[in-house]
Amino acid sequence: MTLTQLFRAIRARWAIALGVFLFVVAASLTVGFMTKKMYTATATVVADTKADPVAGVAVITPVSTGYIATQVDIITSQRVAERVVKLLKWDQVPENLHDWQDATGGRGSPVTWLAIKLQKSLAVTPSRDSSVIEISMSWTDPKTAALLANTFAQAYIDTGVELEVDPAKQYATWFDERSRALRLDLQAKQKRLADFQAQTGIVLSTDGRLDIENARLAELSSQLVAIQAQRQDSQSRQHQAGDTDSIPEVLQSPVIAGLKAELARSEAKLQDITANLGKNHPDYKTTTAEIAGLRSRIADETSKIVASLGSTTQVMMRRENDIRAALEAQKKRMLDLSQQRDEVAVLQDDVVTAQKTLDAVTQRLAQSNLESQTQQTNVVLLSPAVEPLFRSSPRYSLNLLMGMILGSILSVSLTVFLDLRDRRVREDGELGQLVGAPMLGSAPLINPGDRKNSRAVPVDLERAQPSAI
Repeated sequence: MTLTQLFRAIRARWAIALGVFLFVVAASLTVGFMTKKMYTATATVVADTKADPVAGVAVITPVSTGYIATQVDIITSQRVAERVVKLLKWDQVPENLHDWQDATGGRGSPVTWLAIKLQKSLAVTPSRDSSVIEISMSWTDPKTAALLANTFAQAYIDTGVELEVDPAKQYATWFDERSRALRLDLQAKQKRLADFQAQTGIVLSTDGRLDIENARLAELSSQLVAIQAQRQDSQSRQHQAGDTDSIPEVLQSPVIAGLKAELARSEAKLQDITANLGKNHPDYKTTTAEIAGLRSRIADETSKIVASLGSTTQVMMRRENDIRAALEAQKKRMLDLSQQRDEVAVLQDDVVTAQKTLDAVTQRLAQSNLESQTQQTNVVLLSPAVEPLFRSSPRYSLNLLMGMILGSILSVSLTVFLDLRDRRVREDGELGQLVGAPMLGSAPLINPGDRKNSRAVPVDLERAQPSAI
């Protein structure tokens, strides 16, 4: 259907189209007049993402879309709505309780039912490029609408404080328990360190025993080296005992030197007696006996010196063994002392680590306690809701406009539907288009009085033939 045909169909059925149009317009106005008058009050809050209410410092961060969306969800949550009901004490109003009984039959909680009812009248609109959020409340009474909007804003702020304080309280409780356990652990480690230090007498910060023991170990090592050298020298001289004349002690002995000098004089005297008096002379025998005695004495003295060399070697060996045993004992003592110092160092490290852990937990505990006691939040009320002077709905002009638009659409649609159900030829060219044959001519109107009826001639398209035109 062309636009011209549509206009002609509407002109032909103008009464029906006008009736539908007027009916729809009248119905929209009637609905508007019958609808309860609603008033909308709006409170504005600012969710500042740059301020930390606990630390008191400014954090430069861009406005987060997710953060604003989270704040909108908090405002529209059941928790905030129930807080509004409790703040206004609507659950104690007999009329509200009666409505709850009629609606639910006494099932559930009146606070929850009233909160759901309030949520249906709540509208939250965040700003696109800022942290401003509008909280709008629609109600039949303008004063109540403003009260509800402001109460929703206050409940949202209080809920924001709770959402920050409740986790902080939980953290504070947990950190308090941990600090107690860590403090007991620190005390146990300190006692273990103190007991070990009292048992061993080692204090790493002021202890100089290790230096003393090191000096003693070095002294014993020096003594051992010296006594080993003396023992080796004594053994070498003892091995030379077969050649007594080469032993330094024998050569350096004054007794043996004196005996040898007397022996030399006696031998010289014996030679003189032998040469002058002969071997049978009594002086010869006396001198010979004297020489034998001197040699015996020299041999005895030499034997004593050699024997003393052996005993000296034995003494040196015993001293060497004693010093070596003392050195080994000192080494063991040094190892034990080093092990004890290592154990003390480990215990002290445990104490220091436990102290650091306790300090960190104590610091977090103090911070959590501070956060759990805060009554501030980063959400502030920008502008409170005021009692609206004009209703927000119904809007009669808008209802009239919507009724006119809807009435026009329905009237045109009904006209097209009726025209398609009862197709009529209203001009010469339509007949040729319908039957698909050229039009040869047309007859004028015979009776001017029948002009109205001749404009629309019903045509049976199924029976029409091209030859009938």
